[in-house]
Amino acid sequence: MAQTDEMSAAPESAPEPDPGTAPGRKAKPRRKGRRILLISGGVVLALVLAAAGTGFWLYRHLESNLSTVDIDKALGEDRPAVLPTGAQDILVLGSDSRSGDNGELAGGDVGGTARSDTAMVVHIPEGRANATVVSIPRDTMVARPACTTAAGKQVAAAPRVMFNSIYTTAGPACVVKTVETMTGLRMNHYVEVDFAGFKELVDAMGGVEITTDVAIDDKYSGLHLPAGTHVLDGTQSLAFVRTRHGIGDGSDLGRIGLQQKFLLSVLSQLQRKGTLSSPTKAYGVANAATKALTTDTSLGSLTGLLDFAQSMKGLQPERMRTVMLPVVADRIDHNRVVADETRAQQLWQALREDKPVPAATAG
Repeated sequence: MAQTDEMSAAPESAPEPDPGTAPGRKAKPRRKGRRILLISGGVVLALVLAAAGTGFWLYRHLESNLSTVDIDKALGEDRPAVLPTGAQDILVLGSDSRSGDNGELAGGDVGGTARSDTAMVVHIPEGRANATVVSIPRDTMVARPACTTAAGKQVAAAPRVMFNSIYTTAGPACVVKTVETMTGLRMNHYVEVDFAGFKELVDAMGGVEITTDVAIDDKYSGLHLPAGTHVLDGTQSLAFVRTRHGIGDGSDLGRIGLQQKFLLSVLSQLQRKGTLSSPTKAYGVANAATKALTTDTSLGSLTGLLDFAQSMKGLQPERMRTVMLPVVADRIDHNRVVADETRAQQLWQALREDKPVPAATAG
């Protein structure tokens, strides 16, 4: 099982003001709804598409499901250099909305705007045999650089904004730019998963097995689980990765541990013998996955996804280390957190240099 570092507590987040209407962003038509985190990169798609069989019409149908965003065009050349080590860095972003197909799901933002509910930087060194997954708490106060939205609107730099507001205010490219500014790492790829599509994907898999050491009882997310091992359906899985009131001190930081546990469980189950042995089931998973997925343009085709995923075939869930950005309570607003700059910079430097993350730097 992968190592998951223990997370410090932070005060519960207060309700957030609506920062505005999410800008347009699609390069291809896609179903309604927004995104929430499921998995990193193309690893899962490699498994489900390989098992789904060939056939030109199947290929065209699955590829037509995909949506893309042109991160490189939006950000231009003013970005960190590509790492000389050959490592890959992927920003995996989820967002939380109650519009469209998401309106019937419990908990979260009850407005129609989307916010980045979850963010993970997935660092995969050359050799692709292991990975470090760094979660960024959504309530982290950060400096947002000047950005341009997909509609061409200029968004001025701001010294203090909540991380999860950036997607709504300026779009996904600005989230990438903010993360690159924070980390000094160039994001080679960008991945989103649709909130409602997440539910369909888990149901197509036949559910996901999760073990909890403590009971979870959260009226906000709608999740009620006794301690023990459970097979969660799509709706329960969404509640699991979104719950925070029913575990720990009720802060957003406790939820990150559940999300990381779920990530590893999904990857393990998809790699388990028999999970995708049926072509019909494998195609159902592939169809749900491609409907849910939005990527940067270089990954925005089945060929691009499969080529990338093939390079990751040696990456096993037990070789993925999950950590959290080290944070401390914000002095201005104790309902928020800020990066512990000394430890955070040590963490990012270790990734830039492809060195092991020191235990003392992980949140």
